Amino acid sequence: MCVTAVTQCTAMLDYPIEALPEPGRTLTVAPAVKWVRMPLPIALDHINLWLLDAGDGWLAVDCGLATDETRALWDKVFDEGLDGKPVKEVIVTHMHPDHVGLAGWLVRRWQATFRMPRTEYLMCRNLVADTGHEAPPEGLGFYRAAGFDEKQLADYAARFGGFGEMVSPLPKAFDRLQAGDIVPAGEAAWEVIVGTGHSPEHACLFNAHDNVLIAGDQLLPAISSIVGVWPTEPRANPLRDWLDSCAMLKERVPADVLVLPSHGRPFHGAHPRLDKLVRHHERALDRLAEHCRQPRRAVDAFSVLFRAQITDGLLIMATAEAVAHLNYLVEDGRIEADRDDAGVLWYTARP
Repeated sequence: MCVTAVTQCTAMLDYPIEALPEPGRTLTVAPAVKWVRMPLPIALDHINLWLLDAGDGWLAVDCGLATDETRALWDKVFDEGLDGKPVKEVIVTHMHPDHVGLAGWLVRRWQATFRMPRTEYLMCRNLVADTGHEAPPEGLGFYRAAGFDEKQLADYAARFGGFGEMVSPLPKAFDRLQAGDIVPAGEAAWEVIVGTGHSPEHACLFNAHDNVLIAGDQLLPAISSIVGVWPTEPRANPLRDWLDSCAMLKERVPADVLVLPSHGRPFHGAHPRLDKLVRHHERALDRLAEHCRQPRRAVDAFSVLFRAQITDGLLIMATAEAVAHLNYLVEDGRIEADRDDAGVLWYTARP
C-alpha cells in the first residue's frame, strides 16, 4: 500500500501511453505485455497488474485485492483477454494486500505455479495469521510510544487483524524468487531485481532486451511509496534500505527504461524520478531534525512530513512513516530517543 506524500515531477517524466485499460479489459503496453487495471476501495483507487505472454500461456504479475468486484473483473479478463490461453504462473512482487490479495484464488483457479520472494511470502503468512486475534501488548506499546491517546489505541485494537480480510487463502507452497533469477516468458527473459524499504524483499522484473521494468511499488511516478516501521520490528531502519535501493536501481536500469508501475501510468524518466524520491526524503529528514530541537513524539512529526492533514484512516501508516524517519535520524546520530514514565518516546536533536 502507498500513502501520504505526493511528489510532483511531471516536467521530468514522459507518459508514452495515454489510454487506460477499461475495467475487465487488457491493453498492450510493450512487446508481449498486457496491462490490467483493477479498482481499490481507498483513496489510491487502482492497482496496475501485468500479463506476460509466454506463448502457450500467461504469467500474471500481481493480483489485486480479494474482493468480489476484483474477482468478477478477472473473470472478464479470462473470457476476453487471454486469447484462449491459460494462466501458467502467478508472480507476486511483494506482500501488500493489493498485490497478493487474490494470489491464492488465481493459483487455484488455474492450477498455476506460484512465485514470490521468500521473505515476502513468510511475512504475509505471518500477518494473515493475526486475523481473529486480539492486538498484542507489543503493538499497543508501540503506538503508545508513538503518542497515541486512549481512543486511538482502542481504534488500533479494533482494527487489528484486518490484513487477512483482504487476502484470499495463500497457497501452502511457493517457488522462491530472489535477486538475479531469470523468469522466462516466451522469448523474453525477465531478471529479478530486489528492492527493500517499502517491503522486505520487493521483486521488480527487468526485461533488458525490450528495456521494460515492472517496478511494483519500488518506483512510482507521482506518489512516494510508504516506507514504514511496524510493531513487529520497532527499531528497524527501512528508510536507509529504501534510499540504498533507489541508488541501486538507478545503477541497474537504463535512464530510458519504460517503467510499468503498480500505481499511475507507465512512464519514462526513471533516473530523475529516483533522484526526486531521494531528495524528497532527505529534505524531510532535515526538516524533522530541525523540528526535534524541542522534544517531539512520532505523532508530532506529521506536520513537517506530510502536506495533508492526517485523519484517523491514515494514522497507522502516517505513524509508520514518521517512526521510519525518526529511526533513521537516531541511527544517524542526529537525534536521540528517551522513553518517559508513561512509555512515550520523545525525540530530541543532539547538540
